[in-house]
Amino acid sequence: MYIIAGLGNPEEKYAKTFHNMGFNAAADVAAKLGVKFKKKECSSYIAEAYINGEKVIIARPLTYMNLSGVAVKQLLAKYGATPSQLVVMYDDYDIPKGKIRIRPSGSAGTHNGMRSIVSEIGTQNFARIRIGIRDPEINIPIMNYVLSEVRKEDYELFISACGRAADAAIALASGKPVDEVMTAFNG
Repeated sequence: MYIIAGLGNPEEKYAKTFHNMGFNAAADVAAKLGVKFKKKECSSYIAEAYINGEKVIIARPLTYMNLSGVAVKQLLAKYGATPSQLVVMYDDYDIPKGKIRIRPSGSAGTHNGMRSIVSEIGTQNFARIRIGIRDPEINIPIMNYVLSEVRKEDYELFISACGRAADAAIALASGKPVDEVMTAFNG
């Protein structure tokens, strides 16, 4: 059993923003596994798949970014999963645009969605896939930046990054060791 949560904001006006990279990567996971988001439970849109006979829940929390932990905590409780069975995908301003970084654990940093998750589930010990969004050419406050739309010239770069993040999440959910996935995808 794995839960793959892609963080974002549920309203259509946020669909093309940097803060919805996790949502986009979750959609890519579902597409690659041939499933659709059909259910609404645990304050999330849910798609269910199987990898190597193991159930995988793909979630897009509907709680808005700053309350992502509420949905993740509900998902862990409903499915009887532990944080070691959780993979969270999200945008990260501290990483250059288009890069992804996988980590087995760590602090929430400046990311409010991750702060919410760590606070709600009481641990930092869960895998995360960070999708880099920082563009040194754009100099506006982080809050404004993450809620701004991806520039058209960068669209393909972010489609590729979300696809790689989805591949990494599938690799983790298939039981590959996190160190192996980090070696394959970080950079």
